[in-house]
Amino acid sequence: MQEHTPSEKKPIKFGEAMTILLVMLLIMGLGVIKFGLSPTTPVLLVIALVILWAKVRGADWDTIHSGIIDGIKTGIIPIFIFLLIGALISVWIAAGIIPSMMVFGFHLISAKWFVPSVFLVCAIVGTSIGSAFTIISTIGIALFGMGTTMGFNPALVAGAIISGAIFGDKTSPLSDSTNLASAIAESELFAHIKNLMWSTIPAFIVSLILYFFMGTGASNANALSKINSTVATLNANFSITWWAALPIIVMFVCAWRKIPAIETLLLNVGLGIVMLFIEKPSTSVSSIATMIESGFVSKTGNTSVDALLTRGGISAMMATVSLIILTLTLGGLLMKFDVIQTAMVPLAKRLKSTGALVTAAILSGIGVNVFVGEQYLSVILPGKAFKQTFNQRGLDNLALSRVLEDGGTVINYLVPWGVAAVFAANTLGVSTLAYLPFCFFSLLSPVFSILSGFTGVGLKRLPSSDDSSATAATMAADGR
Repeated sequence: MQEHTPSEKKPIKFGEAMTILLVMLLIMGLGVIKFGLSPTTPVLLVIALVILWAKVRGADWDTIHSGIIDGIKTGIIPIFIFLLIGALISVWIAAGIIPSMMVFGFHLISAKWFVPSVFLVCAIVGTSIGSAFTIISTIGIALFGMGTTMGFNPALVAGAIISGAIFGDKTSPLSDSTNLASAIAESELFAHIKNLMWSTIPAFIVSLILYFFMGTGASNANALSKINSTVATLNANFSITWWAALPIIVMFVCAWRKIPAIETLLLNVGLGIVMLFIEKPSTSVSSIATMIESGFVSKTGNTSVDALLTRGGISAMMATVSLIILTLTLGGLLMKFDVIQTAMVPLAKRLKSTGALVTAAILSGIGVNVFVGEQYLSVILPGKAFKQTFNQRGLDNLALSRVLEDGGTVINYLVPWGVAAVFAANTLGVSTLAYLPFCFFSLLSPVFSILSGFTGVGLKRLPSSDDSSATAATMAADGR
């Protein structure tokens, strides 16, 4: 029998595609949730089964390898960024930058209003920088250390940090995911960000209220004693100085100048090394190299401080990198054999009401996150599948780009095998399932977006369309 080349793929049926996706979900869900496994092994098993299925259908190895390559090459830049973040964390701790942020934070942030303050700080800084990963891995670590010292639930503090970081990432013109959603939907970037506010602001306000109710009142004597002990330990073992704010300022300047993430991170790693040499001239080159490769090891004698600050290094990021490679491989294979596209397109065509269409697009983004665990694909695939249908219903591209954010980019942090979730969990040391109930912003964004779809409030329509004129909507979509 002649094998199928990429140009003559065997068509896949809707039922077959849905069966594959459901089996994938069952395997990954049971592995991670039921048996408590790392996501890596279940994802690898699913990849093996998809390859077996492809071979049974007659696909050749070149086609399979092409799908793997196509999937992985989209993640090369994020993988390199993760490695740099690992180096940055260890250098910033050794140079006293993160410890200084913790000490100053103890003086500036009220213990009584700590958790809502964390959410606000991460949201504000995140909007300026445009990178949730950077926020989580820098000021996020410092704020997490403060929160656990004060006696707050680590999962609650992690949820507030991640929620604020996601808000900043979502609303910043410097964010790669925001630019991607705008580009896929073919909407103007700043108009897209403005239109996001219809779901983002309500989600932000409700999240802030919830954090006020759940994360206040830790100003007891025990918490103050822990804070004083931690500050004393940090002052005795690290260089605590206002000069530590320099890398933060450099990061803001880089964001303002729109310098790409790789260059910004390299600059800050280099700056941290220079600061370390100035503060501790006896530091050897080999010790810095070891720290960059294997992470910083805290030896203060204070168990809680050592647990918080023993982290970073390129090797610490390899678990995340390996999962990224596997999820990108899985996504590449599913796209190469049209599995997700086949499952999504018929659904988009059968929807009758605008509310149902918006809901389906959001659920599709959530589904891609769950099935593949890759943030970018959760924007790209629903965007391609639903764009024509949105226009035919008289909905502007801005309506689609907002849905892609609310169902795609913000949800990846809630999926245990999602790239963003694995990064956040490894960086803060809190499992995804633990912080998930407290990541209010991610949970609420799709809810308010669905409400907008059914009520029409804030739902951007094409100029020529209205609810009673399907013909005008179709003509607008066709460009007539």
